[in-house]
Amino acid sequence: MDWDRYGFNTRSVRAGQVRTAEGENAEPIFTTSSFVFKDAAQAAARFAQEEEGNVYSRFTNPTVRTFEQRLASLEGGEACVATASGMAAILATCLGLLQAGDHVLSSRSIFGATRILFKNILSRFGVAFDFVCATDLDAWQQAIRPETKILYLETPANPLTEIIDIAALAEMIKSHQALLVVDNCFCTPALQLPFTMGADLVIHSATKYLDGQGRCIGGAIVGDEERVGDKIFSILRSAGPTMSPFNAWVFLKGLETLDLRMRAISKSADELARWLTLQPNVERVFYPGLESHPQYELAQRQQKAAGGIVSFEVTGGKEAAWRLIDATKILSITANLGDTKTTITHPASTTHSKWSPEERSEAGIGDNLVRVAVGLEEVGDICADLRLDLCAE
Repeated sequence: MDWDRYGFNTRSVRAGQVRTAEGENAEPIFTTSSFVFKDAAQAAARFAQEEEGNVYSRFTNPTVRTFEQRLASLEGGEACVATASGMAAILATCLGLLQAGDHVLSSRSIFGATRILFKNILSRFGVAFDFVCATDLDAWQQAIRPETKILYLETPANPLTEIIDIAALAEMIKSHQALLVVDNCFCTPALQLPFTMGADLVIHSATKYLDGQGRCIGGAIVGDEERVGDKIFSILRSAGPTMSPFNAWVFLKGLETLDLRMRAISKSADELARWLTLQPNVERVFYPGLESHPQYELAQRQQKAAGGIVSFEVTGGKEAAWRLIDATKILSITANLGDTKTTITHPASTTHSKWSPEERSEAGIGDNLVRVAVGLEEVGDICADLRLDLCAE
């Protein structure tokens, strides 16, 4: 099928599906570790990659392939590799595209575990990493080296929702032999299409909004055939950070409602953010849909909506933030996000707890910061559950 001629919601429901002889309407789950060949010659051809087809579910599974093709269609990429988690997607990208002596330039505002992977693990293998202010284009320019191979960023960033100018960075590195890798987890292709702005690769934690109901762990890399379909796929084939067929099937079901959910969540998050700005014990609200957000104009150009992440600082420091979180009755106290259920967490002691106090301070993650990932409950109920009066104690 030439899915490019169809709209986003049609592709989110149908792209990638190939019906079996049974004529099923819903996508089947191929729960098999291996596949049978018609003869020894076909087995040899499959293993030699001379013939397309299934070999072993570590790297070829029809359910996983359907998810990969559907997500690639939604993002506008040529190829997709699905992985066991979002962190596995970042790891597979680095293993497939980097070698000792290479340099990665990353935004300072990234998920806590991503920085740990870069700084504490991959750096042991001879790859250098530097971190710059997410929104300072001059800082990115000055930190690029001849050996820089990847510029890595999240936009919106976790947890302060900084918006990074994808098109400006893409233009900046045209004269460099570097790739622009964008984590599109917070927006998904329903709200943002990094490839249209010059990105080379797109990373996803499918665990979040692609699933949308907090059921499974998974990740994905989308890009071109050479880098994703060959180099990164070879890492999956040999190292095996593999997505399970069941998880792929769950993510396929999540993609079917992606646009509907992201629009509804963004609307509710906007209402919550505006309500928070009026509360006396809230010092600052971080949400790209607010006119007070430093990158509001950029977010308006770069995204279809502002997304579901609302972070805010409360009076009273860590103690007040914890009292607020502990007093909630319907919000889920968990660091996960992208669920239909609204979640709340204290980034300094959870998602970014492995960072040093200096690193958190540099990134603007204070002890009084609270992050809410808005779900599909009534906004009024979410507001009522946030006992901000407790922050004044």
